[in-house]
Amino acid sequence: MTEILLVDDHKMVRDAFSFYFDTDSEHVIKDQAVNGKEALELIKNNSYDLLITDINMPIMNGMELVQELRYAKIDIKILVVSMLDDMKHIKKMLNMGIDGYILKDSGKDIVINAIDTIMSDQQYFAKEVTQRVMESIAGTAIAPKKRLTVEIELSERENEVLKLIMEEKTNQEIADTLFISIRTVEGHKRSMLGKTGCKNLVGLTMYALEHNLVEL
Repeated sequence: MTEILLVDDHKMVRDAFSFYFDTDSEHVIKDQAVNGKEALELIKNNSYDLLITDINMPIMNGMELVQELRYAKIDIKILVVSMLDDMKHIKKMLNMGIDGYILKDSGKDIVINAIDTIMSDQQYFAKEVTQRVMESIAGTAIAPKKRLTVEIELSERENEVLKLIMEEKTNQEIADTLFISIRTVEGHKRSMLGKTGCKNLVGLTMYALEHNLVEL
């Protein structure tokens, strides 16, 4: 069994990743932390096989956390999960000797595959990250992914639906609250996924948190 420490300052993100492992006997999120400082304290007093960490966090961010772990020569595998795919962040994390880097809207299959690959003493990087590295080596211009930098404009109704999604309301509850049909709710969801470039609702909620699209 792989025992995991999950570090992210957004509860909804932690809940989303925890959901992946609810019925998984091979992987377990042993503890959670909201920043690098909390994570360091947990690591000092507990044993973990794998650290899953975001980059942007208050008090102590993911880069500072990894730096501390490497400086202290603490033996723990590290998977970075972030919405950031620019070379500045990727290079810094690679230079610190991380074991993997995937994007936050990755589906469950990718997350599990990344963990299993890392735990078999190999590295795992999302195809988007690998592409950035190869472009950098080739010296080609690297444009940030459109969906990570473009200004997203949601309609008033989409904002209302998104807020309810982030409150973990069901389609029926959203429809009842806004006095619209379930089909209309699903249409708004598809529209927001298209605008943000996210693959699923987990990715959409993470994107919304990272970009402060709604006030909770």
